[in-house]
Amino acid sequence: MNNSVQQLVAKGPWAAQERLGGFQLAAIAVCVGLNMLDGFDVLAMSFSATGVKAAWALPDVRLGWLLSAGLIGMAAGSLALAPCADYFGRRRTILIAATVAALGMLGSVAARDFTDLLLLRAITGIGIGATIASAAVVVSEYAPDRWRAAALAAYSTGYPVGATLGGYLTTLAIPTYGWRSAFAIGGIMSLAMVLIALWRLPESLDFLVTRRPPRALLRLNALLTRMHQPTLSALPERAGESAGRGGRVPLELLLSGRTLLAWLMFFCTMAAFYFSVSWTPRLLNAAGASAKLGLAAGVLFNLGGIAGCGGFALAAARFDAHRLQLLSLIASALLIAAFGMAVHHVEVALWTALLLGLITNAAMSGLYAVGPPLYPAAVRATGMGWAVGIGRFGAILAPILSGALLDAGWAPAQLYFLFSLPFLVAAVAMLGIGLRQGP
Repeated sequence: MNNSVQQLVAKGPWAAQERLGGFQLAAIAVCVGLNMLDGFDVLAMSFSATGVKAAWALPDVRLGWLLSAGLIGMAAGSLALAPCADYFGRRRTILIAATVAALGMLGSVAARDFTDLLLLRAITGIGIGATIASAAVVVSEYAPDRWRAAALAAYSTGYPVGATLGGYLTTLAIPTYGWRSAFAIGGIMSLAMVLIALWRLPESLDFLVTRRPPRALLRLNALLTRMHQPTLSALPERAGESAGRGGRVPLELLLSGRTLLAWLMFFCTMAAFYFSVSWTPRLLNAAGASAKLGLAAGVLFNLGGIAGCGGFALAAARFDAHRLQLLSLIASALLIAAFGMAVHHVEVALWTALLLGLITNAAMSGLYAVGPPLYPAAVRATGMGWAVGIGRFGAILAPILSGALLDAGWAPAQLYFLFSLPFLVAAVAMLGIGLRQGP
């Protein structure tokens, strides 16, 4: 076996010392596109919330459940289905899960009442949760060491791109075709991404080595050839290979001081972020803005998100991702409090929404930059699935709690001040991860 390839195999992820070639770029681009499903879905419900509330005369607490139902499904998909990718193949799991998400979104168009929509939102979330955790692992494997943090941060740009594109189309469609058009747009765009993934998404290299499915060596060599690397005469032994066999994942590979802190960071960051993205259009309406201005704020939030994720990706290519994430979390805490002060001043709030989207999306992209390297390759999809799933519980609780507090008489500004606290807790957790960094 070629010595350089032997070193690559021993080190993992793959192509650690190689350039970022066209094949790897295509694989990463497909994963970025798959992450757009999350943006399509969350914005579809957020932008249609006012129409759904009016159509079915729902109290805010029930609206909060609808905003959280997709996130409940995402938590279930991340915790229960993402680990399947370590055993049955990451490509296969992603394709099946993304198809479930697309069909759930299209099914939401025909929802007859609150219960129908609640169930379909959960089904959609299950598919998305399994998709995005597994796709992050594929990105981490196909990106060289030098570009890995940047590629993982770029992966998270899929969310604001999907949200902005879907949000823009939705703002055009809802006034004419009603709230159901938001789900139709998201479903069609999601099906398009499934077809692109079927065409261009490669299998995980680490999966082929650790699980050794039929024709594993042939499939591995075909991928190595496309990456312009030497082929192998036999499947190599890898440190920790046994962790990927036998159907059980040793807990010591998934639980450590750093990963427990990562769970806390994922939970708090997602709670504060999904409160912002789910409720901002509705809370601006409650503060006196028109429905059109509320939707515009949602679009500006996600336009800022594209710049935030892209900026984090560029910065991560030159600076330490852990420090960038710490700064992003602290800045997010300050900005969400500032938005609370500006929420009754519409023009100021619109520009603050743009800046808030930029910084909070940078913090979200940082989760995917610092998360996968915390886990061994054989259990990386399981590890990220658990981290994302636990983070989704924060995302689930935030919209429900917000709806209950609104019904109890809380003002929009008070909610924004409240949700600055989870960003501060996440910053403390990130500081702890940085202190524990090392062997």
